[in-house]
Amino acid sequence: MLSFDIRTLAREAATVDDVIAADDAVWLDDDSRPSSEGIRVIGRLSQAGSDRYYFSGHLSGVTQQECRRCLTPTEETVDADVHVLFADTGEDLDDPDVYPVGGDRRDEIDLLPALREQWLLEVPAFLVCRPDCKGLCPKCGADLNAGKCDCTPESDARWEALRKLRDAND
Repeated sequence: MLSFDIRTLAREAATVDDVIAADDAVWLDDDSRPSSEGIRVIGRLSQAGSDRYYFSGHLSGVTQQECRRCLTPTEETVDADVHVLFADTGEDLDDPDVYPVGGDRRDEIDLLPALREQWLLEVPAFLVCRPDCKGLCPKCGADLNAGKCDCTPESDARWEALRKLRDAND
């Protein structure tokens, strides 16, 4: 459960231990979603003064994307500590790092939008299947990790004089 009644937080902190599913409605079409296991969220939500609430926790999951060089499906584990401040009123709401209190109701804190944003900040923008990935041939599209392709490399005529000089010295 990732929505909390702020009236109960005045008495005691809430323990958070839940999973955000990969098919949850919080995800937008272009988001880097987690794998089918979802994102594990563990933490604590407590009152941090008048009309302020603080979530401190950890999220972990696996993201699946294509390698940016060879388009092979690639997985990356994401583990991140999360610290989020929620405010009900005041100047804090002008700060983009402070989330507003209130989901569907004015007296609740919904952690989902804040946790979605934290996940997206932690997920690598581009994954590589391995550090020495050679990618695809720009001419024929062959996977260069599997071996050389049969394409003849195009040469720029402007480099021909240097190429001749190099070949003469070999």
